[in-house]
Amino acid sequence: MLQIVSLSFLFQYNKFHQAAFSNVAGEITGRFNQKYNGIEYYFRLKGTNDALVKENERLNQLLKANYEAPGELNRLMTDTLMIDSLKKIQKYIYREAKVVGSSVSSQTNYLTIHRGSSQQIRPNMGVISPLGIVGTVVSTSPNFAVVMSMLHRQYTVVVKLKNSGERGKVEWDGTNPSFVTLKDIPKSAKMNKGDSIVTSETSSLFPPGILVGTVNEIVEDKSSNFYIVKLKTATNFFNVQYVYVIDNTQFDEQKRLEDSTRKKIQ
Repeated sequence: MLQIVSLSFLFQYNKFHQAAFSNVAGEITGRFNQKYNGIEYYFRLKGTNDALVKENERLNQLLKANYEAPGELNRLMTDTLMIDSLKKIQKYIYREAKVVGSSVSSQTNYLTIHRGSSQQIRPNMGVISPLGIVGTVVSTSPNFAVVMSMLHRQYTVVVKLKNSGERGKVEWDGTNPSFVTLKDIPKSAKMNKGDSIVTSETSSLFPPGILVGTVNEIVEDKSSNFYIVKLKTATNFFNVQYVYVIDNTQFDEQKRLEDSTRKKIQ
């Protein structure tokens, strides 16, 4: 006790020892706070991640590509007030969803998301991740939906070269989950390794410009006038956790018109 009292007098009345003690105490307190903040941050990651997903959903709603006027006379302006006041012509609506099941090892891979018909999810809605496209909704229950993954032998999507605009279609050959095949790109197209492949304006499920993948290998098909291109998928299907379901509000109208036109022609 006497030693403790002596040390307290020493640190209290001696400026040098007081400064030394403050430095040591500050170092110990700082290290403790750093460890505590690290642990606290770890347990807050889920809440932080959920907040970021919500914010991305809100920002996606404001993309210019989501809005489309029915005619040339109604031009879409870049002014924020015009976008906010013309919500009636919003073509694409984004809805976030959590992935609760997925597969990559089958020839026919699917994902299950925790959103369903009760949350306005229905078949024929495009699904994307924060990095690129994922697939298409094929069936729903009140609170869940099943998504046909791009890693499905029957899945195709219309895409284009981001730089030059030539259109083709993407399929999966059932081998490597990290790569898909781009077909129908003419040999006249200028294309290099690393070029971006994005969704086309002719796709009824996705807004134009959504990343599909990047060119990894270009193979010249000697039996045709087209390339066969291997793409590295933008989405990592091994760890996708959150997705955005895209509602094309004009999809049913477009499909009815196209179907009725085909019947008339036949």
